[in-house]
Amino acid sequence: MTNKNPGKIVMVEDDHGQAKLIEKNIRRANISNEIIHFDHGQPALDYLFSDEVRANGPMMILLDLNLPDMSGTDILAEVKKDDRLKSAPVVVLTTTDDKTEIQRCYDLGCSVHITKPINHESFAGAIRQLGLFLSVMQAPDIQ
Repeated sequence: MTNKNPGKIVMVEDDHGQAKLIEKNIRRANISNEIIHFDHGQPALDYLFSDEVRANGPMMILLDLNLPDMSGTDILAEVKKDDRLKSAPVVVLTTTDDKTEIQRCYDLGCSVHITKPINHESFAGAIRQLGLFLSVMQAPDIQ
């Protein structure tokens, strides 16, 4: 069964300024998928395991690791151990450049790890690159 739904992008980012910047630059890359934003981990997990997502699946998950209520790596681990969600691409966006943490994200199954530059201009540039990546990426159907 092919999923005709273009898929939603689930963004888990507690910094609202960065979330707006991410969305703006994704839109600049002509990505029109609906973006559902969560600023805490537990509501994001609740949504990811909801009937709606189980029926249609997310196109991808943009995930900050440093959230107020839980670690993004915990969310990543939950997503990747679920039979239906494990094929959803997860892009980790975080200020962490610790090599051990980066390796842990890849070991848990993230597709891409992007270290957020502290500088606003550099961050905007990195997100523009993400938008270009999304415009050419083929995401699997969530079955």
